Amino acid sequence: MRTSRVLSPRVSSTRLLGAGRAGGAGRVVRAVGAGLLVLGAAASPAVADSSPSASPSDDGAAPTSAGTSFRTATEVDQGQQATASASMGDYLYWSFPADAGQRPTVKATVKLPDAHASATWQVDVYDGLRRRQACQYGAQTRTAAQDAASVDLSCTLRTVRAWSEPWADDPLPGTYYVRLTTVGLKAADLGLPVSAEVRVDSKDVGGAAAVDGSLAEPLVPGVAAAAEGSDSDEDSETSVAVLSSIEPDDGWASGWWSDRWVWTAVGGVLAALAGVGGYSLTRGPGRPSRVPPGA
Repeated sequence: MRTSRVLSPRVSSTRLLGAGRAGGAGRVVRAVGAGLLVLGAAASPAVADSSPSASPSDDGAAPTSAGTSFRTATEVDQGQQATASASMGDYLYWSFPADAGQRPTVKATVKLPDAHASATWQVDVYDGLRRRQACQYGAQTRTAAQDAASVDLSCTLRTVRAWSEPWADDPLPGTYYVRLTTVGLKAADLGLPVSAEVRVDSKDVGGAAAVDGSLAEPLVPGVAAAAEGSDSDEDSETSVAVLSSIEPDDGWASGWWSDRWVWTAVGGVLAALAGVGGYSLTRGPGRPSRVPPGA
């Protein structure tokens, strides 16, 4: 009985010590869990702001004409619906900006005259280097029957990458050109009046398409040339390209930020939480009661 009375405080202290350790581990787990929730809440707006917005610009109305070549392409913002009146056989050109992480979709509608023969319409998209970009999906080419009042076309591009190999044909940030025309036109329909509507929207893919790298400058071709140099030395004047003013509403992405940073931090917190939980489960109840403290 004396022995049990003597050991009883030790057993109690051991149990209290084990309970204290378990409580400390529980507090650590709760603290890490709370930090994870806070980080997750902070990640939501960060992910939403990781890529530029594709909302239409409020500075001006949507364009009502189209260009006839790459150099005269009419600039249109994403989210705007551009319109144009033309004739069958014309080539219509528009240009729009697309930034890294965006997946642009071009939709075009051509309203045809009452009397016309069957004709095939096609929409093509080119990047800033005037490379024709393949459509991931969509009806890029359609044939309008004789009694058709209109024809709808669409082209969804691949996701724009912040950087790519020189030999690759990946979409890169910069200006993109839309060309709308008819192919296989009958001679009797040449010159008939038509009206076209074009709209470009983008889906923000986010960090799933992020790459390690970025372009020094977006692929925005020059639209004019200006002379640069002093008046006293005419030979020193050089021609400098004037870039187009077209760009996303929030400016071009810097290329270093993506929501992968957020999910990397979340993964680190989950790993720490798993380590703390595994330690608390495998370390045992503490020192056995039959072992004296000095052993």
